[in-house]
Amino acid sequence: MTTLLINSIYRATEGEGIHIGIPQIFVRFQGCNIGCVNCDTKDTWDFDPAFTQSLDEVMEKIEVLSQNLIKRVSITGGDPLHPSHIPSLVELIKELKARNYFVNIEAAGTRIVKEVFDLVDFISYDFKTPSTQVRTSKELMVKFLLEYGPKAQIKAVVADKKDFEATYDVFHFVRGQISSYIPWCLTPCYEPGEAFPMNRFQQVIQLNESFGLPFRVIGQQHKWAYGPSERLV
Repeated sequence: MTTLLINSIYRATEGEGIHIGIPQIFVRFQGCNIGCVNCDTKDTWDFDPAFTQSLDEVMEKIEVLSQNLIKRVSITGGDPLHPSHIPSLVELIKELKARNYFVNIEAAGTRIVKEVFDLVDFISYDFKTPSTQVRTSKELMVKFLLEYGPKAQIKAVVADKKDFEATYDVFHFVRGQISSYIPWCLTPCYEPGEAFPMNRFQQVIQLNESFGLPFRVIGQQHKWAYGPSERLV
């Protein structure tokens, strides 16, 4: 029997990236060892067997939430692409595709998983900025975009000018090797206790203008609507 470590399954409107505003079913995996210091879902880090669910249980919850109206699923985490998740993740995606769901995967930008990326409809691939204290390989970014660029976006969470400049450096490197358009989305980060990072948002917009407008600046809509600490929204 296929089992998965699942933190939560919920229906919500996409709050960031180029699909902002689209209702989806979110399937959040439990377990991550990437270690972004500014992660806002650290409760998903432990590989806790208490979160085990069968594939049938997961699909039943998705179908109930879908109500035959929402045929889009976003798989997130945690890190759904951790090697220990891959066999069950592949089975989940195959089952979703058999039921005609559009499937998006949230990828941390630390690995390319061909058996997953070939199956899904869209890949949201992170560039980890210096404030996360996690490194994203620019060579891996190029390799990923050469193969999967037509069904991908790049996302980066920006805390300050250093984060912006690091993102631009990688963007410039990639642009030198890939001529096709790839959407790059910047999201101003929320610091603990912030209701809305207005000054940071304005700074990122201004930096984008001063660097020739290479990026789409998109906030986290769900945090505006519900506050930065609310979950399952």
